[in-house]
Amino acid sequence: MSISPSSFPTASPLKILVIDDHALVREGLRLLLQGLTDSVTVFDTSSVPEALELTQENPDLDLVLLDYLLPDMDGREALQLISQSHPELPILVLSGVMDPVLGRELMNLGASGFVTKSANSDELLQAIAIVLKGGEFISKTPNGAQGSAADWPKLTARQEDVLELLMHGYSNKVISRHLNLSEETTKNHITAILRAFGVSNRTQVVAAARRIGYTGRPPI
Repeated sequence: MSISPSSFPTASPLKILVIDDHALVREGLRLLLQGLTDSVTVFDTSSVPEALELTQENPDLDLVLLDYLLPDMDGREALQLISQSHPELPILVLSGVMDPVLGRELMNLGASGFVTKSANSDELLQAIAIVLKGGEFISKTPNGAQGSAADWPKLTARQEDVLELLMHGYSNKVISRHLNLSEETTKNHITAILRAFGVSNRTQVVAAARRIGYTGRPPI
């Protein structure tokens, strides 16, 4: 279902902030957002500190699109910092993995919506329209199902974090730095993850995880 510009508030100009560390993603979102209405201003940045400055300089922002996995700060922490400073500002979190459970967790922390980056433009625009009107939105799995917790490998919270980064293709060194772990500890977590999925290497575990819709956290 296509989303028409009439779905969006047009009584006043829209101001939207995009926070993502990939320039191509920011540019693509800018082009998409600029087509929403005749009067929309899009700010973009790759870092949370600069984003906080932009929210201070533009107290009339209508929406924030926040990448969950940023190199300078954990997505949960970034969300909380922004929402605590601007509790009335809607924040739509974008994630590279499809995880409705994570989405609900982020909503509890102050997000207004959660959309996977694999979503098409219509789904993203639908989410934006709903959030701008005061609603909430969470992406679902491709078949719309949440799955059964009994069917999913049991991992610790830290192993779930490691798996999520594995699914982004990050090396052990980058994972260790992002999670403040030693490389030896990261290797141990990966070994445990491989054992839980019954595979022998990281390529196989990513494929197995995607095949069953697993994204690092089991469904409720």
